[in-house]
Amino acid sequence: MARDKMPTSRVARTARIGGLAAGQAVRQAGTRAANVGRSKESGDAALERRHLEAAEQIVTALGSMKGAAMKLGQVMSFLDVGLVPEEHREEFQARLAALRDAAPTVAFKDMRKVIEQELDDSIDEVFATFDDEPIAAASIGQVYRATLHDGRDVVVKVQYPGVAAAVRSDMQNLGLMMRLVKRLAPGMDAKAIADEIRSRIDEELDYELEAQNQRSLARIFRGHPFIVVPDVVTRLSRERVIVSEFVEGMGFEELKELPQEERDRIGEIVFRFFFGCLYRHHQFSGDPHPGNFLVQPDGRIAFLDFGLFKRMPPEAVEMELACQRAVTEDDADTLKDLLGASGFLPHPEKVDAAAIMSYVRDSIWWYTIDEHVQLTPEIATRVVIESSDMRSSHFRDMRHQDIHPDHLFGRRMEMLTLAVLSQLRAGGNWHRIAREWMYGDEPVTELGRQEADFYAGAAA
Repeated sequence: MARDKMPTSRVARTARIGGLAAGQAVRQAGTRAANVGRSKESGDAALERRHLEAAEQIVTALGSMKGAAMKLGQVMSFLDVGLVPEEHREEFQARLAALRDAAPTVAFKDMRKVIEQELDDSIDEVFATFDDEPIAAASIGQVYRATLHDGRDVVVKVQYPGVAAAVRSDMQNLGLMMRLVKRLAPGMDAKAIADEIRSRIDEELDYELEAQNQRSLARIFRGHPFIVVPDVVTRLSRERVIVSEFVEGMGFEELKELPQEERDRIGEIVFRFFFGCLYRHHQFSGDPHPGNFLVQPDGRIAFLDFGLFKRMPPEAVEMELACQRAVTEDDADTLKDLLGASGFLPHPEKVDAAAIMSYVRDSIWWYTIDEHVQLTPEIATRVVIESSDMRSSHFRDMRHQDIHPDHLFGRRMEMLTLAVLSQLRAGGNWHRIAREWMYGDEPVTELGRQEADFYAGAAA
């Protein structure tokens, strides 16, 4: 396999991004020039094809850069926000699915140096066996399989050498990257994406912090009937290396081919994990990425990767739940009061309560209406556009909205969870599940009853 040296300097990384942007501009101009002699129909088709190719090339280039750039590329690869015409969406998703498990490009000899520097010992002394072929690639590191001397199978996640410098370069170049993205999706809120990447990437670089997050959730879900969070090997986890229990299972692309009933069950578990962590436990993973969970042979789902993680104060969580109840009960005045008091509406007197209700309902309707909802990629796209895009029908009324970082991170989790469920085409009465934490209702699904028994046992 060919190995590419990861560019870490701002000059090198700017050159790669800038060159890509310039190349795309030239190709798009060439397509438009050629279209002069074509019919409107064939010209539109050519532009759409060029748009699709540009989207794929840009996201793939971002993925090859690692660091914050790869994180952006990964999100773009499965959360469709109108990057490509609707008729090309499935092709776009299929081509970019590989980005989620991108082939590693850093030689093992270089990764070995990081491991031995962090653990202050040789690999042979620390591990009984160590497979030097990585089993996965993360946004800032690679994952290997190994065995400890006590016989435990483990995974070892190792940061790419030089990735911290690369990330710093990405932060300096973020404005340029966002302009590149805006070339494809003019309505995308690039500033919000840039701010969110900047605020979280430093935390993701610290694997000791990730190990703390993972330990916290592993304790909460130990013995859970259908959720697994692998245990961390604390004594072998450092700033650039984290060692945890090995789990195996079916990946996302296989899950998409399962029968509807099985996909519905998986969807309910994913929904319960990400939303339940926030609204029950006030701490949650902010990265509902398709590569971050595996369905084990016994039907339980193992959730992985807790670098992007958030803890929220109880009052902030309760405010969100109160807003959800207001939407469910069609209480526009209460919703406006709640959002005004929280600072979401800096000038609440300028916004009509009905307009606010319409905006929020279009964002969270799928889990606030009491009916079965079959999720699709088209639904996810529409929700994202209506809630956070200049193309939204609510943009004129809500363009001056503000949001506290706590809630912004929660909305990211919510949108990416919806995107994953929609890619699965999972169906369910999401509202009846959400009522368990929204109103304290008794569960109405079999998974809900199993979970209620688990929590009752944990509290006893």
